[in-house]
Amino acid sequence: MTFIANFLSSLMIALGFAAIAVFAVQNITPVSLRLFVFESIQLPVGILLAFCIGFGLILGAFLPLLWQRPAKRRTRIEDMDEFDFEE
Repeated sequence: MTFIANFLSSLMIALGFAAIAVFAVQNITPVSLRLFVFESIQLPVGILLAFCIGFGLILGAFLPLLWQRPAKRRTRIEDMDEFDFEE
């Protein structure tokens, strides 16, 4: 079962990359990004798309590391179980 799931997920990712590659090759018109008054240099759509995907993958890999919740500490009572306090 895991082989089929791994194969299908790999196939979907490969088809996604192929679709992006075809889109990038067919759209070589230079474009520039504009944000308020700032404007970037003109780049082909494919290069811009590759940079955006790469930035998104890197950001998606590092954000979960930054948002991890700290591991729960053992309570004081559990810490005291190691010691014998009988009189």
